[in-house]
This record gives sequence, C-alpha cells and structure tokens, in this order.
Amino acid sequence: MDTCLVTLAFSTHRPEVLPFAASQMQIHDVIILEEPPIPGFKAMLDGSLPIDEYLLQVDFEFPVFARQVCLLLRGLHQAGKVILQVDPYMEILGMVHDFFADGFSPDQIATDTPEKEVYDTEREWTGSLLTFYEQSVRAAFADVVAAVKAFARTDAARGRLRDRLRAEMLEEIMPAYQSIYVEAGYIHFKLFRELRGRIPDCCRLQPLYLMEPVVRRLQGRRQALGPGDLLTLLYTFYPDYQGGRATLLAARSLIYIKILAKEEITQDDDPYPHTRNEIESARLVAHLSFNDCWKLYEKIRWKTTTEARAMVRAYAEQMANDVSS
Repeated sequence: MDTCLVTLAFSTHRPEVLPFAASQMQIHDVIILEEPPIPGFKAMLDGSLPIDEYLLQVDFEFPVFARQVCLLLRGLHQAGKVILQVDPYMEILGMVHDFFADGFSPDQIATDTPEKEVYDTEREWTGSLLTFYEQSVRAAFADVVAAVKAFARTDAARGRLRDRLRAEMLEEIMPAYQSIYVEAGYIHFKLFRELRGRIPDCCRLQPLYLMEPVVRRLQGRRQALGPGDLLTLLYTFYPDYQGGRATLLAARSLIYIKILAKEEITQDDDPYPHTRNEIESARLVAHLSFNDCWKLYEKIRWKTTTEARAMVRAYAEQMANDVSS
C-alpha cells in the first residue's frame, strides 16, 4: 500500500490564513475541520442552502472569516474533495446540552462515559473562566493573576481531552484515505503527539504552521504566540507546574489581552493585519516584569484597546530609553 500523508495544519480563524489553508487543502483528498457536525453543512456545500442562511444557524465568532471559509469549502467540495467535521468533544458537549434540555440533570449522566468526562471538564473550565471575569472586575492585581493561572490550567486540561478524543476518531479515519488535511487550533500541539502515537504504519504525519511564511519574515519564528498561549502550553505539557514563569506569563497576558485587537481587521493595504498586531502586542509585553505589569494594569484596566495600547507602547519606549541612557 502506498504511504498516506496526514498534514496537521495549525491555523487561526482569521481571513488572512485562508490563502495558505486553501493552497494546502487543494493538494489533499480529504479535509477534516476542527468543528462538530453542524446541521445544514452538507446542504451548504452542495449549494442547496445559501451560505448566509447556513451562517444564521450558528453563532460564529468571526463572521467575515466564516463566510469566506464557506465559499472556500464549497469550491473544494465541487472539485471533488471530501470534507468532514470532526470534533467529538464539542459534539458530545452539544449532546449533553440537549440531554439537559430534555429535562435530565447532571447526576443522571452515566459515570465512566465520554459524556461524563466532557461534562466535568467543561464545568470546571466554565467555573474558572467565570471566576476570572469576576476577579478582573474588582480584585487586586495579584488575585487577578492567580485567576488567570487557574483558568489557563483548566483550559489546558480541556485542550488535552479535546485533542485526545479527536485523535481517537481520526485514528479510525486515517487508513481510508491517501492524503488528509487536518485543521487544528494554532496551539493544539498535544494533538500532534496524540496522533503520532496512533498513526498507522501506512501513514506519514507532518505538522504545518500555516502562517509561518509571514511570521518567519516578521519575527523569525514559526508562530506568533502571546504570553497567554505560552502559559496554556506550559500547563498542557506540565500540568503540575508551580514555578514563577507561570506567574510572569499570567501577568503579561493581562496586559497583552488589553492591547490586542479583538474585532476582525480588514484593510486593503495590509494582507496580514492580525499577524502584525499579535507580533507587535507580544513584543510590547515581552520585557515587562511582574511589577511593570502591575503598574500598567492599574492604569489601563478600564481603558479602551486603543488607549491601553498607546499607554503600553509609551511605557515600553520609556523602558528602552532608560536602558540605553
């Protein structure tokens, strides 16, 4: 049997990633998306359901990206590509929500089942996220940092389970095709390890960082990662880590998320606005100490993204001037 190729593509939900994703999708037989089966998806692909109607059924966080990716996938489907939606964690979570909607309670979920595992993980994740939101409104900086660390730890645990469940399903799919494109979130590195341990002998697994050509040129690295990403990855691979690096990354992440653009950026003069924004934001916080973050957080806590960014840039420039003088 010929060797099959499995390409694990680390991606973001930004329009600027789509040209890179499209070029790779076109050279694979099968495209596996990181999403659960969505009603109307097949009808959208074959054109019997208009894209805009399909998008109304789901609350997509990035609408510009969502519409463009639908156009891309419809074209690939018409070209004969097989397109699958595979994200069992989110699929099971949807089933749990339906279970509750039918009048059942959490204690009626059978133990030692994927449903129970997903429910418990999601409950802990949601609780830590709500705690962070509450702390960010009123708590002292050190307590907010502690809440960031607690959330990152549960986010990492959620990611590990999500990647394991996805790898188990992909293991069943891989032998049936010659070339497979697997979409993955840009820090789902655990999925690569999970797949590497499960991939059949007849298949070859390769990682692909879709934005690497751009990031490598701008930053000399394969990905643009913020301090929050680095913190989540730290807990992903070292779940019991207790060192000071986690505290510093958490402090920097509070500044980073205040200055990072939240909305989709579309501008004709720059094909990679989000990548540039992420790189610059990470650069602005890269040399901040815990005390620097503390001082800045008190100043920018209630500022807009634009105001906070200007203040952090001025602070970083002053730091650079003090070092050079």
